[in-house]
Amino acid sequence: MPTFRAEQLLDIGRRIFVAAGAPDDEAQLVSEFLVKANLVGHDSHGIIRVIQYVNDIEKGLIKPGAKIEVTRETRSSAILNGNWGFGQVIAKRAMELAIRKAKDGAVGVVCAFNCNHIGRLADYTLMALKNDMIGVAMVNSTRFVAPFGGRERMLSTGPISFAFPSDLEFPLVIDISTSVVAEGKVRVMLHRGEKIPYGWIIDKDGNPSDNPKDLYNGGAILPLGGDEAGHKGFGLGLAVEILSGILSGAGCAYEEAKRGNGVFFEVINIEDFMPIEEFKCKVGDLIRTIKASKPRPGWKEITIPGEPEYLTERIRLREGIYIPERTWDEIKQIASKLGVGDIP
Repeated sequence: MPTFRAEQLLDIGRRIFVAAGAPDDEAQLVSEFLVKANLVGHDSHGIIRVIQYVNDIEKGLIKPGAKIEVTRETRSSAILNGNWGFGQVIAKRAMELAIRKAKDGAVGVVCAFNCNHIGRLADYTLMALKNDMIGVAMVNSTRFVAPFGGRERMLSTGPISFAFPSDLEFPLVIDISTSVVAEGKVRVMLHRGEKIPYGWIIDKDGNPSDNPKDLYNGGAILPLGGDEAGHKGFGLGLAVEILSGILSGAGCAYEEAKRGNGVFFEVINIEDFMPIEEFKCKVGDLIRTIKASKPRPGWKEITIPGEPEYLTERIRLREGIYIPERTWDEIKQIASKLGVGDIP
């Protein structure tokens, strides 16, 4: 597989988006979000999305430079109409607004609709963490997930993220889908030409499958917990649909006209509850105590959410980012079509 430095991918992504019609500042911002996802090991939300985003620009689904409008606002909340601009641009604005509102009060909640794919949720909750606040994020999208016991796609993968300030070396951030796996991870395996684990998806007839193609031929992803405990992921998925789909005005995954992400962001100002340093210390004590507990046989250690990404980023900054051949071939084809030269 081709290997690239983060700076190379950032430059290539930015130049492709500019050639596709994006303002330079938006092209830079979106590329930064994508490459950050690659750096921390979430390739499903990384540079592979250049292919999707350029196609969506050409179809008129993404409208670079679109004006973001505030349709409703109170001291502690707001709803944004993204007018189908880049999801990352809209989501960054939403989180910045939620942070400002939380600074003025205890909590800020901002939703957004008419918003394209925003990428990795942790990037937004980390914005709150860097302001010594708690970040909460969730989005819905188009239907990919079967309800517990069902075989038809009815829900989105419904990711949820939480970020908590602490005195740890790595950021304590949780970022999970309410499905067994994110759709993008199935897409990455498809591009690699590899099988997927049984228990991720079912085919169009409701049978378990290890072929990623079956998802895109009418199959569905299972809710978090799979056949044994999928009622838990199903319940969380419904909560995401209600908060990010209904409350935001973006619509639910099952609706035929549904596209893009419905966004729900919440920021909690810790200083309105307790001194921030005391909070950080207590969170750190909680994590250190858990990490010091005994692992099960066959396990070397207990890994905390956010820790694998922190370690992966250090490795990839040093060794580079690996991109599947198929992904890179498609990116080069897009670059060639747009007249973007000097692509390795």
